[in-house]
Amino acid sequence: MSKIGLFFGSDEGNTERVAYRIQQRFGEDVLTVHDIADVTQLEFANYEHIILGIPTWDFGQIQSDWEEFWDDMSAVDLAGKTVALFGLGDQFGYGDYFLDAMGMLHDLILPAGPIIVGHWPTEGYEFEASKAEIPGEKLFVGLALDEDQQENLTTERLNAWCQQVHAEFILDTPLHDIDD
Repeated sequence: MSKIGLFFGSDEGNTERVAYRIQQRFGEDVLTVHDIADVTQLEFANYEHIILGIPTWDFGQIQSDWEEFWDDMSAVDLAGKTVALFGLGDQFGYGDYFLDAMGMLHDLILPAGPIIVGHWPTEGYEFEASKAEIPGEKLFVGLALDEDQQENLTTERLNAWCQQVHAEFILDTPLHDIDD
């Protein structure tokens, strides 16, 4: 069994591509990728470390597969598990709702008792409001990616965030910087 379970939802493929780019960095033997459309609550029990990936749609909406799993997710036992989040959004087209879905997912799982890691600086982003921003901290609850406006920064951000999460998960496996 791998050490990390990554669960994502994706309609147009950007979040899915990012999920597999994260897997490349950790290694297939360390991280297993799951499409949220194809899982049950039971799959989460197999992992001590979990990564959740979610895009924000339009005006702060949740991606459709996550929306269908939302009630199930709120019932997943995450007590004592270490969880990191990543989100995709469009900071210029939807700057009032940038990464709102990641913030809502964070708030949904928080009562289940996970240890949240992978917070990411808000510096370098231009947005008006975000439910994913930690008030007063200048941090997002997870990695912020904008494949529409800042795709050129994704590789650098993924490498840095994966290094951070690898350390916060306290893994003894090698991590690979990828120039994809």
